[in-house]
Amino acid sequence: MTTGIEDRLRRTELGEFLRNRRGRITPEQVGLPIGGRRRTPGLRREEVAQLAGVGVTWYTWLEQGRDINASEQVLSAISRTLRLDPHEHVHLFTLAGAPEPVTEKKNCSAITPSMQDMMVQLEPFPVAVRNARFDVLGHNAGYDWLMGGVDKIPYEERNTLVQCLLNPEWKERMVDWEQNVPRMVSSFRAAMAEHMGEPGWKSLVKRLKAESPCFAELWSQHDVNTEQAKSKRYLHPEAGLLTFDFTYLYAGRRSEIRMSVYTPANDETREKLREFVPTTR
Repeated sequence: MTTGIEDRLRRTELGEFLRNRRGRITPEQVGLPIGGRRRTPGLRREEVAQLAGVGVTWYTWLEQGRDINASEQVLSAISRTLRLDPHEHVHLFTLAGAPEPVTEKKNCSAITPSMQDMMVQLEPFPVAVRNARFDVLGHNAGYDWLMGGVDKIPYEERNTLVQCLLNPEWKERMVDWEQNVPRMVSSFRAAMAEHMGEPGWKSLVKRLKAESPCFAELWSQHDVNTEQAKSKRYLHPEAGLLTFDFTYLYAGRRSEIRMSVYTPANDETREKLREFVPTTR
């Protein structure tokens, strides 16, 4: 049970989150005319309220951290208007004190139908789609098998950093864990320079610093590196040692959404994938 102080802090964080997210949506993105000079970037409060089908006063109170209740339908409408990804969608419901929403991973707006089709067609090769925060936005049967059941992990916990640092099973499967994790943390830090004020990024850092001494130590070193791993090795409990080369495909020229394709680096790995991976095709 939360206290009054915790509720106020949560509502304050909700207001900051909503203001941040409407600030990154342009009128053109939602089909609104620019309508003259704007003092601040992004959508105005009244525009968000109009697009979400709620009252301007009510939405203003929500951003101000007032003690008001929001239904699942209203929060979903606001989420759609602000174009929140599945992780941000869950975060919105949490800050609003609403029951955790049912997240349909197949409807993730970041995963286009063509990307989804590519992931299936590439089976049994493991494929995962991530954003710059290392959230796993989508994956295929090969990746689910390789990592021991990604589908069983709650959607909001499907973050590569979280799982590599806090999930012992993932650590056991990653043969080169000690080499790869520092690279991931430095890459995450470099990417965060573009998201310094975003609650999702800050809360992830706060959590990992508190729960992972390894992350806390690496984070204190302030290393940055955008170089991606070219190969990785995994030790699967059924198939044994697997070695992969990596291919990265981006959703667009400036997109932070990246598809990682795990291509077998040798014939032995290729044959093991054909033998063990239960494909969906």
